[in-house]
Amino acid sequence: MPRTPLAVDSPLEYLAILDEKGEVDSALEPNLSQELLLKLYRFMVLGRRFDERMLQLQRQGRLGTFAPIKGQEASQLGAVAALEPRDWMVPCFRETAAQLWRGTPMESILLYFGGFDEGGRIPEGQKDLPVAIPVASQLLHAVGLAWAAKYRKSDEVAMTFFGDGATSEGDFHEALNFAAVYQTPTVFVCQNNQWAISTPRSKQTRSRTLAQKALAYEMPGLQVDGNDVLAVYTAAKEAVDRARAGGGPTFIECVTYRMAMHTTADDPGRYRSDEEVAEWTRKDPIARVEKYLAAKGMLTPQEMEAVASEADAAIQEAIQRYEEIAKTLGDPLQMFDHHFEEMPVHLLEQREELRRFLETENEEARHA
Repeated sequence: MPRTPLAVDSPLEYLAILDEKGEVDSALEPNLSQELLLKLYRFMVLGRRFDERMLQLQRQGRLGTFAPIKGQEASQLGAVAALEPRDWMVPCFRETAAQLWRGTPMESILLYFGGFDEGGRIPEGQKDLPVAIPVASQLLHAVGLAWAAKYRKSDEVAMTFFGDGATSEGDFHEALNFAAVYQTPTVFVCQNNQWAISTPRSKQTRSRTLAQKALAYEMPGLQVDGNDVLAVYTAAKEAVDRARAGGGPTFIECVTYRMAMHTTADDPGRYRSDEEVAEWTRKDPIARVEKYLAAKGMLTPQEMEAVASEADAAIQEAIQRYEEIAKTLGDPLQMFDHHFEEMPVHLLEQREELRRFLETENEEARHA
């Protein structure tokens, strides 16, 4: 019998509106209010400067390891801005800017990365899930939330964030399959920052794009310039509106770049070149939106400086609150409790080492 071609409808588009020079495609430019545009800009600056300040704190030993977001501000904020307060936001571990937009206090983020579980507490009434460290595990949680919303005949939408590395995990495929089968109101936002720790995107998949993985599950897939906040917002708004109207899930691939390290325990200089970083630095999402807003008469150099100063002041106040709160929290030695009926020798040794260290620190503090 002859081979018969199958009719598979598989359109795939790439969306870019604001280029790296700050020039906009007027035919695609979304009609956003000045208030929203300036809010997006302020949070992009706040996210960047908070990220840089946290790196200083970590290097000073005042904060634990964390995953920097530098370069990915547009991917996060353009997407999360399309949500309503009644919607769910499900992060992985690199969504600091999105968390700030949703109302998470900076001191809570500092507490979490300072090693205090109390920092993971979600503010009352805020429909977000805590940070998820296991790669891709949060996608299933987002689909579950969306399925529950559909079951209850609610108009809530669940948006989840993940990296390019997560698309190589089984949880990713299970989540997309379930979401498509049950047409859940889920928006999958992939921040393709080109590297899964030290594994480049080219060594993870043979697919020309990550967005095309949506086609296997018969859901809309779209690739956008992830450093273009206008394009990300446009794509996310379309996906959120479709989900809310009963149109099911969408997969958005934001092509962006991790300008800093994977986490503060990582040295990216061991696996990527300075030339590559410099090329992506020229595509900085904040620089291009500054040019765009300045051209529209919405932002002056003086106002840019004011935004940065206001962000720095807010960050410093949050650091002070964090350090004051940290002093009131429990004994660090408690981290060893309630894990084993009989504590292993290596943990006993570690506990004793920490106890001696804390005693020395307290003694030095008394004599300071």
